[in-house]
Amino acid sequence: MKILGEIGINHNGDIKIAKKLIDICAELKIEAVKFQKRDIYKVYDKEMLSGSRKSPWGETQEDQKKGLEFGQKEYEEINNYCKSKNIKWFASAWDINSLKFLDQFDCEYNKIASAMITSNKFLEEVSKRQKYTFISTGMSDMKIIENAVNIFNKNNCKFELMYCVSVYPCKPELIDLNCIKTLRENFNCDVGYSGHENGIAISLAAVGMGITSLERHITLDRTMYGSDQAASMEPNGFSLLVKSVMKAQKALGTGEKKILNEENDIVKKLRSHLKNI
Repeated sequence: MKILGEIGINHNGDIKIAKKLIDICAELKIEAVKFQKRDIYKVYDKEMLSGSRKSPWGETQEDQKKGLEFGQKEYEEINNYCKSKNIKWFASAWDINSLKFLDQFDCEYNKIASAMITSNKFLEEVSKRQKYTFISTGMSDMKIIENAVNIFNKNNCKFELMYCVSVYPCKPELIDLNCIKTLRENFNCDVGYSGHENGIAISLAAVGMGITSLERHITLDRTMYGSDQAASMEPNGFSLLVKSVMKAQKALGTGEKKILNEENDIVKKLRSHLKNI
């Protein structure tokens, strides 16, 4: 099972913060870290960008959005740093310009963010690249997901559905982990879980349901500025999650019921009286 550390925009435009988060994930030897990439002038309209929004970077929405974005220099640094730390990285593009920007780094994975799953044009562009793709299913019903699956199948692009609920943070009663089984049975594919809840219990339950990937947001401090921080895990919590998942995976086993060698002594002790009854 792959464990993915979603850094997203929790770096707040600071490469030093990004590197600290990469360090944490690399030390835990998880599969990869993930970022988000946007061309803000494609994702947001002029009216929205001109709106008022106080942030560490200025007084407008444009200031805030620009402040959160890494460019060429930062992504080259991320690429080199991840190589030095022996951890994979990739990013979810939110527009075709950003997808083309990310092509230069030849990352192993692509990601369809939940926001992008309804764009056939974008789905076609990603699937034609034929990289293994994680497809997030937040804000989607079965018809929307089926359309995305059909496009990826048509273009012979390997994919994995990521069950998620796009509420940050998400209350347990909204999550409905049984949808993991629904997606697996309906689309006959691997299904992962992208969680936005607090704590580790629900993610561990998802592991028990046979997910093939687990993605959780990571931050240095949940009280930092940013829309995703409150739904993220701090280093100690993320470390506990990863170690707990690895332990849970060992416990899942193969499903073959048999008498273990380690049980033989107990068999002799607890069943020795049976010949006398």
